[in-house]
Amino acid sequence: MYSLIMFICGLISLCLKFKHLLMMLLSLEFIILSMYLSLYFMLIMYNYEFYMLMIFLSMSVCESVLGLSILVYLIRTSGNDYLKTFNMLW
Repeated sequence: MYSLIMFICGLISLCLKFKHLLMMLLSLEFIILSMYLSLYFMLIMYNYEFYMLMIFLSMSVCESVLGLSILVYLIRTSGNDYLKTFNMLW
């Protein structure tokens, strides 16, 4: 139940914070953490091993690092993280 509430709150914050790229990345990370929590509860309920959690966690860390590196690159090239200014880059 908590992971569903976290997921919905993450989707709402993703929709409301559409102005800055950093806030969108943080909202996506919150959604991924809620999915991680729901997967953890599901594996505990069925008494499975936690190898899938380690794979999911390592993939989410790789996704986070990629998003932050793109954010740093865009801030260095354009000077800010507003999404409306990125239309000029393409």
